[in-house]
Amino acid sequence: MTVSSAIASFAVVAAMLTIMPGLDTALVLRSAITLGRRQAFATALGILSGVLVWGVAAAVGASAVLTASHLLYDALRVAGAGYLAWLGIGMLRRTLKERGRRASEDPAEGAGASAAHPTWARSWARGLGTSLLNPKNGVFYMAMLPQFIPSDSPHLLMGVVLATVHDLEGLVWFSALIFGTQLVRRWLNRASVQRVIDAITGTLLVGFGIKLALGDN
Repeated sequence: MTVSSAIASFAVVAAMLTIMPGLDTALVLRSAITLGRRQAFATALGILSGVLVWGVAAAVGASAVLTASHLLYDALRVAGAGYLAWLGIGMLRRTLKERGRRASEDPAEGAGASAAHPTWARSWARGLGTSLLNPKNGVFYMAMLPQFIPSDSPHLLMGVVLATVHDLEGLVWFSALIFGTQLVRRWLNRASVQRVIDAITGTLLVGFGIKLALGDN
């Protein structure tokens, strides 16, 4: 297998993984709808940063330890589950708190106030933490990356290249979602709609956390 054919083959697999609905897509969409384009891109870049870290770890064999050690895997799995549940419960709490707002409040003002709280760095860190605390990302990279690294290629360099390809595809996909969301954001900016979105996303996050905590290794 040549380097070019390995990159092309991995790009196809990574593209299929990228467009599959999941936690990453839910987080980016929620950020785009409730916080705006800037925070949505920060969340997306945080997720993609985590993907790059997992790619490097898999290339140097660090995630082999994660795959082989049930103790380390369980520790990361429980930490990830707790983190997702914490994010989800926080969204649900905000939904219940904001439900008491006056019906006469300007929806645009409510949306603007919500968007003013998270900083760009905080949104990036949220995306990064979600990606890094998902052990299934590490297992995926450990299982897939070696198959696309030619034996005569530097493993670390090739791992970075493949993870970068995955990141570029993810950036294109997330950009399409974010800009698509902006087209209908005037309607989505309504406080009632944002409460529903937070409630749905929060429930999904808690559900993902429970599934991760109880999932088979």
